[in-house]
Amino acid sequence: MAQDQSIKTLVIAFVDDAAAAVYSINRLNPDTLCFVLPEESKALVEAGVQPKIQQMPRRWDWIVVADATEFPSTYQTIARSLPDLLRTWEVQPGELVLDLSGATAAMAGALTLVALPWTSRVVELVPTREGSEGDRVELGSKTLVWTQTNPWDEQGTVSRREGCELFNRGLFHAAAKMFRDIELRVSGGQKPLYRAFTDLAEGYELWERFHYRQAWDKLKTAAKALEMASLWGGPPGLKAVVSPVKANAGFLEKLVLDPAEVKDFVPLDLLAHAHRKLLAGRDPEAAMTALVRGLEAFAQVRLYKSHKIKSWDVSPEQLPQGLQETCRACYLEDIDGKYKLPLQAQFRVLAGLGDQLGQAFLREWPKMKPLLDAANHAVLGHGFEPIKSERVQQLYDVVIKLSGVSETSLPKFPVLNL
Repeated sequence: MAQDQSIKTLVIAFVDDAAAAVYSINRLNPDTLCFVLPEESKALVEAGVQPKIQQMPRRWDWIVVADATEFPSTYQTIARSLPDLLRTWEVQPGELVLDLSGATAAMAGALTLVALPWTSRVVELVPTREGSEGDRVELGSKTLVWTQTNPWDEQGTVSRREGCELFNRGLFHAAAKMFRDIELRVSGGQKPLYRAFTDLAEGYELWERFHYRQAWDKLKTAAKALEMASLWGGPPGLKAVVSPVKANAGFLEKLVLDPAEVKDFVPLDLLAHAHRKLLAGRDPEAAMTALVRGLEAFAQVRLYKSHKIKSWDVSPEQLPQGLQETCRACYLEDIDGKYKLPLQAQFRVLAGLGDQLGQAFLREWPKMKPLLDAANHAVLGHGFEPIKSERVQQLYDVVIKLSGVSETSLPKFPVLNL
């Protein structure tokens, strides 16, 4: 008899074929075993199956169905019993093998539906037919064929599309979990593809939380794996994903490897982050918070790169004459003794130094003040009024104009249509 690698859990649909059940158990050598059977079949399991098992499973149980030919009641019984049993046995996705050799149509349908989240293989002993593929097995006077399939090799495509939809909505953590679960269930040849999708989603989830280096590492790994998968076929549309992922990895590389204390690419990332939160995430509060921070980051970069001024640790003598006394009087932190410039003051310092960014800020100030007031009054600002999406978009447009940034220079996350 052929001997497969030992498995975690085997669930057998059983009516009266003891020989097939014995063969399956001895071939798969499960750690845990469950029979799904009608009441009258229990005696046959005890007399005709158990004594012939070469190595008894560590745990075993059965689920008794009232009528093995009737789908609704069979499904109800299995659905109420099997998931709890698998949780008790700590069976993880992909660790279950389902044997339908002796199943009625009702049992096969019900078991397949209920067990699908845990199943990675469905096995069956079937009569030989011309062209049958699989191991030939002699059981008494019968010649059968041992067949095995993995329903997730097809179901994975459906779930992959659901994962892509989660990704496109910015729900990267949920998308990564779905891709990881698919990877656990599909057959070996498909696993690298779903591992790449998992790395991709995890990378963008890390990026969304501003963990730039970890995100860069994930995206580099994902880009290489997806490019390799596209060369070997892969799902339609995969090649179109590789290019933007590589571009995003390049953006992160420049940001991460920039040795400066104040990084040029962070303001660009904050603008892109705010726009994603507004449009994809439909979260104007978070979008406005990121947008105001991005506006400040542009000032900080210019102050530091062009004038050697740190907004969080400024010396009053570095400032234009007219702002030095204001700094001494208003911007001193009593705990650490440092002078720290708030957002508006940063731009006024730039203007006083003759910097074009600061002068542009003063020109745009009449438009910006009501928008920044709205941000200040927002729930995540310092107030109690939910921010409106239109206000965020208006400020975004002003910041784009003020900074002189082209929207094409902002990092754009890919859209997965796979």
